[in-house]
Amino acid sequence: MFLLGRVATDDGTPVPNDVLVERTCNARVRQQVYVTSRGDFSMQMGSMADSYLDASGDRSPQSQYGQASKVPGAGISRRELVNCELRASASGFHSSVISLVDLTPVSSSMDVGAIVVHRATKIKGMTLSAAPYKAPRDARRAYEKGLEAERNSRFADARQYFEKAVEIYPKYTNAWFQLGAVLQNLAQKESARTAYIQATTIDTKFLPPYLSLASMAYEAENWTEVLKLTSHILDLDALKYANVTSYILDLDPLDYAEAYFYNSVANYKLNKIEDAEKSALRAEHLDLRPRFPQLHLLLAEIFARKNNYATAISEIQTYLELAPHAKNADQVREQLAELEKLNGSVSTSEKPDKK
Repeated sequence: MFLLGRVATDDGTPVPNDVLVERTCNARVRQQVYVTSRGDFSMQMGSMADSYLDASGDRSPQSQYGQASKVPGAGISRRELVNCELRASASGFHSSVISLVDLTPVSSSMDVGAIVVHRATKIKGMTLSAAPYKAPRDARRAYEKGLEAERNSRFADARQYFEKAVEIYPKYTNAWFQLGAVLQNLAQKESARTAYIQATTIDTKFLPPYLSLASMAYEAENWTEVLKLTSHILDLDALKYANVTSYILDLDPLDYAEAYFYNSVANYKLNKIEDAEKSALRAEHLDLRPRFPQLHLLLAEIFARKNNYATAISEIQTYLELAPHAKNADQVREQLAELEKLNGSVSTSEKPDKK
């Protein structure tokens, strides 16, 4: 079954080149597709590409959901439409949402209509990278071809197109960032790092490459570098607490959960416990999908160090609910049992003596 639709801006301007349409079910991303240069998209359900990320971070196949109660002529399970919605993800835009449960599929394709994205209101000193709009036509054409090749997993071709784009226009921030992403897919980490750094050198307010570099530093356990990169991102996020009601950033708010998560782990590893707790709680608040079950283990460690065993227990229980089959699940359950003993001892000692 195919879901057909389009993404449109509320002000009639062209949609950004990197718009992604996401199908989420029960607050978890099940599928992602890019839109065309015209804003159209086609999402095939019931295919191998239709999958979701489970709580442990592993991609689980669509076939797990069974084949019962199929939509006539569509070949998919009706449960694929329950608690599911479509939204667009684009830097600097907020998206409307289309609920799939309200739709009635009657054939192998269904037009879901338009997803409308609203441009966020700008505030003084905060702008999107102007580089894409200044790029010559040949550079933009190479960039768009690179995006298309990347969407089709033709990473070698995508690399050539992005390299051509930055050769024509060396200040093409988005092209440097996409080149880094493609090089990562080609397992060329150092070259990817160089491309990301080049993007940050051109525009310090274009945040996606900072997050990618932070992710690479996190994998390398370079906590000082993780802290430096995420602090740059989060310093901008702090603006919305300064009596600002509308603001624009180059990261979707959901991506801030990842930045806060990396920041909290780095602070914890560097023994900055209070800062680690603040960032972890912020990440927990923003992690709507959720994508970082290990965040709750970190909070459990922090609360246990403060002898707040009841809250630590609650965090571990949340982790086990999100990742019941994680590799460390048995070890975590043992940790939970120890905390429950400690919490029981504290509760007993706090009870007044009966006379």
